[in-house]
Amino acid sequence: METPSDSIPSAQGLHLRRLRDLTEFEVADDNPDVRGWPVRGADGRQFGQVFELIVDVDALKVRYLDLQLDGSLGIDERDNHILLPIGVAALDEEADNVFVPSLTYESVIQYPPYNEIQITREYEQAMLQALSLGLPAASTEPDFYSQPGYDTATFYQRRRLK
Repeated sequence: METPSDSIPSAQGLHLRRLRDLTEFEVADDNPDVRGWPVRGADGRQFGQVFELIVDVDALKVRYLDLQLDGSLGIDERDNHILLPIGVAALDEEADNVFVPSLTYESVIQYPPYNEIQITREYEQAMLQALSLGLPAASTEPDFYSQPGYDTATFYQRRRLK
């Protein structure tokens, strides 16, 4: 994430924002912009595509991928977006795909939908539970995001080995 030195202040409870709403922010030059890329589970099945990046404006980091689910999954159109913590996904070494090994049809059906609401700690915990990641011992800022599910190095590592 890059931003000018005069970073945008975040309001209380609004530290997570869509990248498209942050006109002073952009994807860092050495990272690919994954919006529009297919998202696949461990078996290679495509579950949808990355619709948007959700940014922690205080930490200047992407925390979530907004996944627009594929219509073939039979999920109501009002509920066809879910958020994935950045660290549960990894970029494909060869092509422009995002892999989420813990994503299965069963987990998608049980996943809490994202309707562009304010992201609460309860919602974040429900996402972690849907992915069977467990909850961290500390659920307060900034410790909440220090767990492996939010590790951006996991997301980019395979792509940077090229």
